[in-house]
Amino acid sequence: MTLSVRNHYFKGGIILAALSFSLTALAGYFALPFFPAALESAVLRSDGIIRVFIEDLEPVAIVPLFSILGAVLYSLVSIILIYYFFEKTQSPEILFIALFVISLSFEITRIMIPLRMAFQFSAIYPVTASRLLLFGRYFGLFSLFAAGVYASGLDVQKQQGTFFMLIMSSMIIALNIPVDSLVWDSSLRISSGYSTMFNFIEAGVLIITLLTFFISAYTRGTGAYIPIGIGSLLAYTGRNILLNSDTWITPLAGLLIMAAGTWLICTRLHRIYLWL
Repeated sequence: MTLSVRNHYFKGGIILAALSFSLTALAGYFALPFFPAALESAVLRSDGIIRVFIEDLEPVAIVPLFSILGAVLYSLVSIILIYYFFEKTQSPEILFIALFVISLSFEITRIMIPLRMAFQFSAIYPVTASRLLLFGRYFGLFSLFAAGVYASGLDVQKQQGTFFMLIMSSMIIALNIPVDSLVWDSSLRISSGYSTMFNFIEAGVLIITLLTFFISAYTRGTGAYIPIGIGSLLAYTGRNILLNSDTWITPLAGLLIMAAGTWLICTRLHRIYLWL
């Protein structure tokens, strides 16, 4: 993939993230009074890697809105910065890191639950929104995995094919997982089937991603891939915390951890490829 084509992907991501942020702000204005009712109707407590530490804290109705706004704003700011710093820098991995941050634009779909309470939409809308959310989350995870694969030396000419393969894989998962539009958790994520199985798959993909970055540090003879691997772990961990936030202490912490991980990845990649 040429720099010109890759930069078009970045520009498309900027447009998508800007649109997502604008629509989130607009929808949030109309849905704001209905967030307490959405929380009261939540059947489940939000899941996540730090759930065990916050189970004693009561969920706060408005926190999911700040979580959504934080995610889409992070997506917008990050993709703009990636485009600015990598516009003329060839890096096979950065395309997929960019796709990871762009995927957070799909978090806008969680606002459909209180928005439906405001406007009495058909049940098809929250179901569709839930599938878009699943698509975005798995697309982001697989994009992070693809960045690790390219760091290990996969042919850069296959990037476009990999991009479409990520889309197809994420769509297959999103369209085939059963969802229940009447059941959601305290982060406003609609309940979906096979959650335990997919949690194990997600953990496995993350571990393989980290290993590919660490192996790349050895095979390519540059220690810069070690902090990139650590940055990937931080980015994933921060994303998990932010997206599952339902208390005041978690959104900012998740956002900062994810931003630190993204900064670590991008600065090290820029340093590796700057003079190539």
